[in-house]
Amino acid sequence: MSKDLSNYRKSYEKQELLESNCPENPMELFQNWFITADNSQMVDESNAMTVSSIGIDGFPKSRVVLLKKYTSEGFIFYTNYNSEKGKAIANNNNICLSFFWPALEQQIIIKGNAEILEKKLSDSYFKSRPNGSKLGAWASNQSKVVNSREDLEQSLKTFEKKFEGNEIERPKHWGGYLVKPISIEFWQGRPNRMHDRIRYTLDEDFSWKIERLAP
Repeated sequence: MSKDLSNYRKSYEKQELLESNCPENPMELFQNWFITADNSQMVDESNAMTVSSIGIDGFPKSRVVLLKKYTSEGFIFYTNYNSEKGKAIANNNNICLSFFWPALEQQIIIKGNAEILEKKLSDSYFKSRPNGSKLGAWASNQSKVVNSREDLEQSLKTFEKKFEGNEIERPKHWGGYLVKPISIEFWQGRPNRMHDRIRYTLDEDFSWKIERLAP
């Protein structure tokens, strides 16, 4: 089985990214790009991002997770702390986040350190979730091998019965991470593969150094 993809090409011609348009703080530029993506009719789930971590087995692994908040400190997402990604982060909290918005010919690559979010913040977000999602956090032993779909459904029914008529509390094994960036690269597609790549790197004095990278 094979398929030659060598003739798959697209010319990127929509926008440009110049140093003169880059603010001192990359979070300002992130917000500008994110708002544009979020308001675009051509972008689905603008907050979908790829989270890459180094597993306990030594292999990198990437998966798509939803960004739930960004602040001046960094980027917040939620997951099961006992999952494969949770164990990987516990072992090595250097991770990478990336956003790709093909319709805008843009991507953002973020290197940073993941820290477990304060319990009160995880509690607050968990309370805002639909009950089905809350129950799912209890019912699914994320990343564990399961015998069948029926077993998952039965687990969900068990917790539906357990919490029937009661408040569904946040499991201790479920919560948020705050990813504090040390490097943020903005990529804007340009013609002839001469793309714009602007990288912000956090210096020792906590100021941001701005550099252009060759495409």
